[in-house]
Amino acid sequence: MLRCVRRMAPKRTRKAPPPAASESEDVPALPVWKAFVVQFSRETRTQTGIFSGRIEHLSSGRRARFGSKEELFAAVDKMLDQLGDER
Repeated sequence: MLRCVRRMAPKRTRKAPPPAASESEDVPALPVWKAFVVQFSRETRTQTGIFSGRIEHLSSGRRARFGSKEELFAAVDKMLDQLGDER
């Protein structure tokens, strides 16, 4: 019994577009050294403007408390400045 075996062409795959000039292959889009945990207090109510809790930088363990949105953003800004742009 003869079998006809047909040769199949290799599967074509699409290549990902090259990264933009501003992106670096060494630095991920979401670097772990810029990761934070934000914990809101039970009193936090966005409707009433009560906004408090704490923030912790995962890599360093640094923590800060905040009592408003502005304080939260200031704490993140301060920690990122202290850590520098890149690891």
